[in-house]
Amino acid sequence: LLDENVFVMTQSRATTQEIRPLKLMIVNLMPTKEVTETQLLRLLSNTPLQVEVDLIRTASHTPSHVSPEHLQNFYKTFSEVKANYYDGMIITGAPVERMAFSDVDYWDELCEIMEWAKCHVFSSFFICWGAQAALHYYYGIDKYLLKHKLTGVYKHRINTQKMKRKILRGFDYEFYAPHSRYTTVLKEDVASIPSLDILAESNEAGVYLIAEKDGSRFFVTGHAEYDTDTLDKEYRRDLNDPNIEAEIPKNYYLDDDPTQEVRVAWRSHAYLLFANWLNYYVYQETPYNLEELKDRK
Repeated sequence: LLDENVFVMTQSRATTQEIRPLKLMIVNLMPTKEVTETQLLRLLSNTPLQVEVDLIRTASHTPSHVSPEHLQNFYKTFSEVKANYYDGMIITGAPVERMAFSDVDYWDELCEIMEWAKCHVFSSFFICWGAQAALHYYYGIDKYLLKHKLTGVYKHRINTQKMKRKILRGFDYEFYAPHSRYTTVLKEDVASIPSLDILAESNEAGVYLIAEKDGSRFFVTGHAEYDTDTLDKEYRRDLNDPNIEAEIPKNYYLDDDPTQEVRVAWRSHAYLLFANWLNYYVYQETPYNLEELKDRK
């Protein structure tokens, strides 16, 4: 079964496994926090596992697209949770990719969180700008400005040499995922880091899924979590901004015509991506006593 890449729990693991809720933290950097938190919680809830989530906002930046009451009722700051330990952490994207990392007003705070995560989080999952920020902080990988906004739903292919990686279980050889960004990271920069694997990429959108060999960090350069209408809303918003040359999202509308319906081609991949991470790299591997993480290097 192991040779056939079928997950098998060892007898010792099965007889000693004690069930407890997984503890996750989501550092939500998106301005539309209620939308993003709902997208992520929808994907994380597609599992029989019990999950407890702490929603985290930055203290060094006050969001303007969400009510203070919502932040007060549902969000914590990092200072309120820094004594905790977590099975998993997600850091979202943010609409700041055209800025230098050091110019982002919460950059120092985010660096503190990423450093803290080394000994307080078992496995971390970084999305879009969050992935670029983490690749820069942990490995010194730079991001580069694109000539035009990369927006649309793009075909990706998995790295067949890495098929044994559990995060890829159930993936088709080719799959689709949304992107929406102005910057990118270079494949050769990622490939130069010995501890990183490039697990999936696109001819048009570049590297997509990157992982630490030990499963402690995953980097997704796109937005698998996006709702059906998210790219449409972004496109309509850009159309109304005189400072932006709105780009029609590729492979998104039927016949690439914004007057026609959206072609949803990424939802099954999104659910599988998050389910695999949550099951194989968080639930199956994390210690029962999370305080053991403090001894990690």
